[in-house]
Amino acid sequence: MSAAEKFLKYVTYDTRSEEDQEPIPSTAKQFELAEELVREMKAMGIEDGRVDDHCYVYGTIPANTDRKVPVLGFIAHMDTAPVVSGANVRPRVVKNYDGGPIVLNEEENVVMRPEEFPQLSSYRGEDLIVTDGTTLLGADDKAGIAEIMAMAEYFLTHPEVPHGTIKIGFTPDEEVGRGADLFDVKGFGADVAYTVDGGPLGELEYENFNAASARVYFKGSSIHPGSAKGKMRNASLLAMEFHSMLPPAENPAFTEGYEGFYHLNHMKGEVEDAMLDYIVRDHDREKFEAKKEYMSRAASYMNEKYGEGTVRLELKDSYYNMKEKIEPHMYLIDLAKEAMEELEITPCIVPIRGGTDGSRLSYMGLPCPNLCTGGENCHGKYEFISIRSLEKTAELLTAIAEKFVKL
Repeated sequence: MSAAEKFLKYVTYDTRSEEDQEPIPSTAKQFELAEELVREMKAMGIEDGRVDDHCYVYGTIPANTDRKVPVLGFIAHMDTAPVVSGANVRPRVVKNYDGGPIVLNEEENVVMRPEEFPQLSSYRGEDLIVTDGTTLLGADDKAGIAEIMAMAEYFLTHPEVPHGTIKIGFTPDEEVGRGADLFDVKGFGADVAYTVDGGPLGELEYENFNAASARVYFKGSSIHPGSAKGKMRNASLLAMEFHSMLPPAENPAFTEGYEGFYHLNHMKGEVEDAMLDYIVRDHDREKFEAKKEYMSRAASYMNEKYGEGTVRLELKDSYYNMKEKIEPHMYLIDLAKEAMEELEITPCIVPIRGGTDGSRLSYMGLPCPNLCTGGENCHGKYEFISIRSLEKTAELLTAIAEKFVKL
């Protein structure tokens, strides 16, 4: 099966993860895809293909050369983002895209227009896989899974092509920040790896945000509004006051490149109690720490103003910029870039405005930069991927593995 055929199969599995769940995986339905992947691994000859009790999938393509080379891993995640439904995904192939608007769902008037998504113009003449306008597609990261599995199938059906030991890993719960929590780095057995979890064809990334979550709780005091003067303390208004103290331009709608942000992800509130849920991001570690300190000072100021216990801030680091862990292994970037150029893929080395399992795995002892999948507009109903990008990325993984034999 081609990478595209595999992808069209995998997106039919609902693997949506959920926030704030204690178990890993956060949703049991992720096991369905995991078990299917193990079945496919074993059918193609990966004898040690397995899924553990926490839905991590592992497998090995044994080396067919005596040359001693680093053990190489490829990793992708099985879950899809909880922000949009991943159930009943009905992909459609737009043949020979003409460059115009794509009607995803006529009944609901969901149209993907080049005016809103200018990157569409670069796909003129290609075959695009799109959604039906009611769900996400799942290219993030089932495209990565399909490309890794296509690479594996190539090597196992072409034993004459030399390669070292290749390790494959698929994780649950990446989209809720827990994909690396129980990843067995030692058992995986790779010296270095790539996550295949990027965007458009050619993306190559070894920098990502430093990341933290912040929850701010506000305690108010309710009383009948008719006699509230000098007595009521409205927790929802306290939350609004706190948010107003954050720099207005430092939110995702106004930032790009290396610029960090505070992102208000969720809020709820009444008179007695309110809560603001943020994610905090910055590539620069000093600026990242300064952002957290700024929130702490804002909370302290409000407690001084309204009384201790009015505001409670919970800050938790999520992951850090993997750059410092990749820089001693920059051959991983040079080798991937060289493979891209040989395949006539234009390399685009960019910082990740987000995170991958690789950022945490790098700090767990497995240097792990990130490769493209070809997907666009992830986490929404306008998500799409070109069939050419799927196949070229599978070729790229194969070419990288072949180059490792020559190290």
